[in-house]
Amino acid sequence: MFWVLVVLSILLLFFILILFTKLTILINYYHHNDNDDLKVKFKIWFGLIKYTITVPLIKVDDNSPSIVVKSKTSMGDSSAEATSGESKQFTAEDVEGNFSNAKKLLHHVFGLHRIVRSFFRKVTLKGFEWNTLIGLGDAAHTGTITGAIWAFKGSIIGLISHYLKLKEMPKITVTPHFQAAVIQTRITCIIQFRIGYAILAGLKLFKFWRGGLPHFKKKTNFANDKTKSI
Repeated sequence: MFWVLVVLSILLLFFILILFTKLTILINYYHHNDNDDLKVKFKIWFGLIKYTITVPLIKVDDNSPSIVVKSKTSMGDSSAEATSGESKQFTAEDVEGNFSNAKKLLHHVFGLHRIVRSFFRKVTLKGFEWNTLIGLGDAAHTGTITGAIWAFKGSIIGLISHYLKLKEMPKITVTPHFQAAVIQTRITCIIQFRIGYAILAGLKLFKFWRGGLPHFKKKTNFANDKTKSI
C-alpha cells in the first residue's frame, strides 16, 4: 500500500509538472524563388527534451504550373454543372428558417472563437522577424509591390498583436531589388505557452464539439420542389 501511494504521488507530481511546463516552439521559414524550407523545433525544460521537424517544400517544375492548379481546384464532374442549372422557390418559411440557421451558425462560430482567443491570450510571441527581398525587374512595378508588401505585413502584425502577447516589437523589413526579378523572404519567431493552458483549451474544444453541430431547420416539402432549367 505504501508503494502504491508513492507511485501515485510521483505520477501526480509529474502531471502537475507537465501542466506548468512551458513549451517553446521555434519557427524558421525561408523562401527563395521556387524553393521553400520550414523548420519547427519544440523544446521543454530548457532544451532538455526537444524535437525538430524539417519540411522542405519544393515547388513543381515551372513548365507545368497549371496542372498543379487544376489538380487542386478541379473536383467532381464539371461537365454536368456547365450544362444544367436550377431555379429554386423560396417561401416565407424558408426565409425565416435561413435566418434562424444563420443565427445558430454564428453563435457556434463565436463560441469556438472565444475558446481559441482565450488560449491565444496565454501565448507569448517573441523574436519575430520577417525580412523580404523583392524585385520584379522593373523599377516602377518593384516600387508598387514593395509598398503593397509593407501594407500587408502591417496588417498581419496588427492581427498578431491583437491576439497574442508580444514580448517585443516585431522586426519587419522589405528591401526592393530593382535590377532583377527575385523574391526572398525569411520568417523567424519563438512561441511559448504552458502545456496546461493547451490541455485546458483542448478540453474546452472537446466539450464544445461534443454537443455536435447546430441543428439547422430543414426546408418544407413545398420548398424542396425544384424547377430544372437548361
